[in-house]
Amino acid sequence: MRKWSRKNSLSGLKLRSEMDAREANVLRSLVGAVSGLLTERADSAPDDDLAALTGLRTGNTNPPDDPRLHRLLPDFHRSEPGSPDADRADLNSALRGLHEQEIIDAKLAAGAVVLETVPASGGKVQLTPEQADAWLHALTDVRLTLGTVLEIDADTPDHLDPDDPRAASLDVYHWLTWMQDSLLQALAP
Repeated sequence: MRKWSRKNSLSGLKLRSEMDAREANVLRSLVGAVSGLLTERADSAPDDDLAALTGLRTGNTNPPDDPRLHRLLPDFHRSEPGSPDADRADLNSALRGLHEQEIIDAKLAAGAVVLETVPASGGKVQLTPEQADAWLHALTDVRLTLGTVLEIDADTPDHLDPDDPRAASLDVYHWLTWMQDSLLQALAP
């Protein structure tokens, strides 16, 4: 992939890059996998009679069991140990039920922008600033998911032994990080 560049045109700012077919395939596959996880989560929301009557959508009230989804859809409220609301699991349940579906919708929409703008067989990519924002959100979600699988933390080395089964995935993680950083640099005035 080439570094992102910015181009001002009569129709406004455009951000441009180019990726080969293999890169496009990897990115499309990763975004598709994250979108699949989120869609499964949204589809698992229980039917709610009140929601059916009012038209208000509700989501799951329990946090996801899958660590990847839990990283993408964390708890809304974290109380300090010993505080009066330390045992307020009902607050998280209520907030999750009210807002999780719209958060998933936003994440799916961002992923859809990436899938719509990455040529399936590689090639030139041109984005508006709004599409670039969607890319940044989708890349964050993919990186969070992959980082959870790889158990990336502050002690994770930049490179793993080539025989380590995680080495290739860590290289992809670093590529996504570079892509996201390059896009941010291109967006900055």
